[in-house]
Amino acid sequence: MRNLIQTADLTVGEIDEILKTAEDIIRQPGAYADRCRGMKLATLFFEPSTRTRLSFEAAMYELGGQVLGFSSATASSTVKGESVPDTIRVVSCYADIVAMRHPQAGAPMIALTKSLVPIINAGDGGHYHPTQTLTDLLTIHREKGRLDHLTVGFCGDLKYGRTVHSLLEALRRYEGNKFVLICPESLNLPAYVMEELEEHEYVCCSSLEEAMPMLDILYMTRVQKERFKSEADYDAVKDLYILDPDRMKLGKKDLCVLHPLPRVNEISVAVDDDPRACYFKQVENGKYVRMALILFLLARRRENDSRRFAKEDLIYHKVCTKENCITSSTQEVQHIFKKVGKNRCRCIYCEAEQPLFEQ
Repeated sequence: MRNLIQTADLTVGEIDEILKTAEDIIRQPGAYADRCRGMKLATLFFEPSTRTRLSFEAAMYELGGQVLGFSSATASSTVKGESVPDTIRVVSCYADIVAMRHPQAGAPMIALTKSLVPIINAGDGGHYHPTQTLTDLLTIHREKGRLDHLTVGFCGDLKYGRTVHSLLEALRRYEGNKFVLICPESLNLPAYVMEELEEHEYVCCSSLEEAMPMLDILYMTRVQKERFKSEADYDAVKDLYILDPDRMKLGKKDLCVLHPLPRVNEISVAVDDDPRACYFKQVENGKYVRMALILFLLARRRENDSRRFAKEDLIYHKVCTKENCITSSTQEVQHIFKKVGKNRCRCIYCEAEQPLFEQ
């Protein structure tokens, strides 16, 4: 059974196939109106969402299917103490496919080990958000006509920005792409994402003005207050990067500005009418690409999920101590690490790194 936990679960060919289907849906939506008749999508959103949840629901309805689920953890048996594994065991008896968002990294990974149906990660903490990435890729392709040989700037919260992590993971697999990381040192990419960029061309930049002239794509992000441990830490960085008309003048005429939304103040509303502002186009594209993804996974329910780890590379004697890892709150989950070097290993749920052997 195929699942989508991170973008790496899909080959480049499969990503291109999903985007091609989404383009076809845009051209002839009526041809897809009954593709999921009699099927149900469960939307399990343990964390607030507007665009992602509604786009999944709209996608399933437009495919002729039905939707069940909840939009808040307080509307589920979680408030009674039910674990994620038990919730998934129950819900997968009622649905044909599940879209799940959770504030803790690794929750969808736990879900797929217990589910009877395909699991789609709709965002797990500050970890990954692969369906937003598919939305971003569709938007980039529709605006630029390609996914390769682009200079892409990521601006703002790159540390906790799961949309950034997922999009980088996808774009680095296309030939000739270059990356510009625009952020303060305190919000730079996590180590496991930086490691993935080592073989690619990238530069770090603290100034949006300096970066603008070189970019084909500018991916703005919100500094996420909910990910910070203190108000003071958030206040120190929240207003560092604001895209306004003056800064837009520094960009190329065919620049494409993206943002996963919601925004706070990092993009001035005065930019909205600029033809290079594509973030509301992203919103609409999200519905079409999720329609294509649902069809893709349902058609592969009987395939083996190839994105699993080699048993010889797994470590079972370590304990993950990262506060936001799903293992911190779910007793029945086994702590598992993967080897990533001679003396390094990472939690398979949240990517937290530990020495393989204690010094």
